Amino acid sequence: MADTKAHDAHDLLDWPFFEPRHRALATELEAWAREHLAGAHGHDVDAECRALVTALGEAGWLRHAVAGTGFGGATDVIDTRTICLIRQTLARHSGLADFAFAMQGLGSGAISLAGTPAQRARFLPGVASGRTVAAFALSEPEAGSDVAAMACAARLDGDAYVLDGEKTWISNGGIAHQYVVFARTDDAPGARGISAFVVDADTPGFEIAERIDVIAPHPLARLRFSGCRVPADRRLGASGEGFKIAMRTLDVFRTSVAAAALGFGQRALAEGLHRARTRKMFKGVLADFQLTQAKLAQMATTLDAAMLLTYRAAWLRDQGRTVTKEAAMAKLAATEGAQQVIDAAVQLWGGLGVVSGQPVELLYREIRALRIYEGATEVQQLIIGRELLREPA
Repeated sequence: MADTKAHDAHDLLDWPFFEPRHRALATELEAWAREHLAGAHGHDVDAECRALVTALGEAGWLRHAVAGTGFGGATDVIDTRTICLIRQTLARHSGLADFAFAMQGLGSGAISLAGTPAQRARFLPGVASGRTVAAFALSEPEAGSDVAAMACAARLDGDAYVLDGEKTWISNGGIAHQYVVFARTDDAPGARGISAFVVDADTPGFEIAERIDVIAPHPLARLRFSGCRVPADRRLGASGEGFKIAMRTLDVFRTSVAAAALGFGQRALAEGLHRARTRKMFKGVLADFQLTQAKLAQMATTLDAAMLLTYRAAWLRDQGRTVTKEAAMAKLAATEGAQQVIDAAVQLWGGLGVVSGQPVELLYREIRALRIYEGATEVQQLIIGRELLREPA
């Protein structure tokens, strides 16, 4: 088994993007992950995910996924470099642990950004401590990348909104205690007519319509709302501001998707190096061949290039800069690059690389979804192109 610590972890922490607090956190988390995390998923993914949320909360890591020291957060504003370092480290050790951390942040991010003090006090402490599980419900059967095509509706009826419609591909669907749900309130056409609501899992009229099995097992579901009454004080921000809230939330966490991909890629590189050094072949080892050395060189270079883009975007965002283009570049380079690195690691492992449960096989399944969620690769390309064309000639 390869050492899960990345070959360049110390070099990464020495980069000028980081402060001493980031270096201390990364070192502490690496030690915690080595002691508490195993790479493979158990048979009961729901139970394992709940247990990971509890463990991450009790250890204090989830405090970094929410904003507001008065509401359980580690800082008043979410630090992008911190959540990137946490996701990169967790992903090296356990895909499900990374998922559990990320979804606590994404599922509560809209509350951190747009919630009233009362809303933040009600929902964020439980998320930060790991006592409650959060979810982010944006996508629909016909509205994934095209959020403006949303059909789930919310109409004001007295002191409540009545929600009708469906959401799908919802991470933590089926195990979350509360969902941030985006629905059309018809304040205006297109994206300007969407509002955001916090919906408790036990609200009448809300149900889990279907559990969805995917290649890397995570809690995932299709949600259905049928005359679901949500108190008006559960709306986040003003009516019609939901699309802006959703985009602001995704902007916080999109760069961290790149970091998770880097973690998967680093683990794959470590596994590839281990295999190359130990696989006996033609009176030597696999690493003796120039083709192997060239492949390892390409893997390492691909990861380092993506890492520089990722932490450039994270650092810029923490300086208060707009990073629409930079975050898209980071996600594009890291997710596509990690896919290539993991595929190369499977090839180095040969037949064992496609045996169910082997580390590189697990990584192969983990990475594929990252090229789709929180903005597919093609969407990132459109964003980058659009931003370039907006710049002065």
